[in-house]
Amino acid sequence: MGTAKTATPAISPLAGEPIKRADAERLAGVLKAFADPARLRLLSLIQSAPEGEASVSDLTAPLGLSQPTVSHHLRILTEAGLLEREKRGVWAYYRLVPSAISAIAESLTPPRKRPTKRVR
Repeated sequence: MGTAKTATPAISPLAGEPIKRADAERLAGVLKAFADPARLRLLSLIQSAPEGEASVSDLTAPLGLSQPTVSHHLRILTEAGLLEREKRGVWAYYRLVPSAISAIAESLTPPRKRPTKRVR
């Protein structure tokens, strides 16, 4: 499986304390990967695929984009750490990295809105 090259910051920009420049740059890079309609659709198509994974050939027709364009978007999402890539023979399959998606959601949720964990 592929590894994430971009990590979300440890401190949220909404945590009530200033976010460090490097953390802000990392988060901005991940959010920039999200900020494209084709990439958002790719994430949803991959997540909704029967096995939770898809190859470029599975994604070109639903998006109506060429194979090189779809591959470009998949590369950006993979480099941002949002997708994992697994090579099988001549095909590469992509799947979401749930922990990366959760970390982004968590970093953008103000602390007072975050669900509290119950202690038993």
